[in-house]
Amino acid sequence: MTGHDDTSADADADPYTIREQLPSPETFAALREAAGMPPRSLEGLERGLPNSLYGVIAVHDPTDEIVGMGRIVGDGGAVYQISDMAVHPDHQRRGLGTRIMAALETYLEETAPPDAYVNLVADVDGFYERFGYEETRPASKGMYRRTE
Repeated sequence: MTGHDDTSADADADPYTIREQLPSPETFAALREAAGMPPRSLEGLERGLPNSLYGVIAVHDPTDEIVGMGRIVGDGGAVYQISDMAVHPDHQRRGLGTRIMAALETYLEETAPPDAYVNLVADVDGFYERFGYEETRPASKGMYRRTE
């Protein structure tokens, strides 16, 4: 570092880092809430997060705050699901979702065998299509159920 302040060219530097790790259950829950996603129980997160195949977080370097996340769940061979893609509203529209998704896609390209089934539930029109995803209808339809 040359000793100058961040008002120079460094101010244009990318203030985010994508890291290969999962957030804590508490951070995971808070990020989902901030992004307007349905809640998950802390018990479920404590059990489920360690079973993830792969995960990434987006960190705002100036504050060291986790502001985005995404993960892959599945059996590690035949079926993979992209899950829990979220970026805090204060940090959206800065390419973080694209960077998170690109990291997840790199993992799949490097580890998934041929003909593996990769699925996701899309909540943003036009975002996942650029990564090669397409709707399953009319051949099939996505369904869900929540436990009580």
